[in-house]
Amino acid sequence: MESGKLELLRHVAAGIAAQFGSNCEVVVHDLSRHPDHSIVAIFNGHVTGRKVGDGASHVVIEQLQSNDPEPKDHLCYLTKTPDGKILKSSTVYIRNSKGKVSAIFSINYDISKLLMVESAVRDLISTGEEPQQTEPEKIININDLLDDLIEQSVALVGKPVALMNKDDKVKAIRFLNQNGAFLVTKSGDKIAKYFGISKYTLYSYIDSKQEEKAT
Repeated sequence: MESGKLELLRHVAAGIAAQFGSNCEVVVHDLSRHPDHSIVAIFNGHVTGRKVGDGASHVVIEQLQSNDPEPKDHLCYLTKTPDGKILKSSTVYIRNSKGKVSAIFSINYDISKLLMVESAVRDLISTGEEPQQTEPEKIININDLLDDLIEQSVALVGKPVALMNKDDKVKAIRFLNQNGAFLVTKSGDKIAKYFGISKYTLYSYIDSKQEEKAT
């Protein structure tokens, strides 16, 4: 990427990040670099835990693999970080003087707390007269069962893992235990990693519930 254009993108990224605050991550990817080190500028990287020199996201990988000369900007879509944050994201493709995509400009705004506020406000203003909407039934196989149960446990708590305290995680894990999640092969490893705890802690949460029933 031309140095002048990179410097311009850095200035724009810094301005957007400053305008919208610490929940707004802005990233510049240089597609002339190796995908493992494509990030050349990032502001508020704590949102996704990334830094300059880190590798590409799936959006960058897809662009490199497809080499589409006319990709359409992908604006205002939802993404989720490994620790459960919900992001409102936009991806803009930057072209060089020859019209070829040379960089990707990404904005990721953490809306996790806003979603919690939205849920609370909805409960306050609800009259109870609105028709209840039901989600389409999910058809899942055994390989998808664990992911589906984890999603249900997070919905039960009402906040993403990144905002959960110990009691929240205990509640979620007890739900998983009660609904057979631990019958899935190697589920303990995946659940412990998802909630950011050790396997010892994971099973201690389950055992504590069993102890409570015995008393």
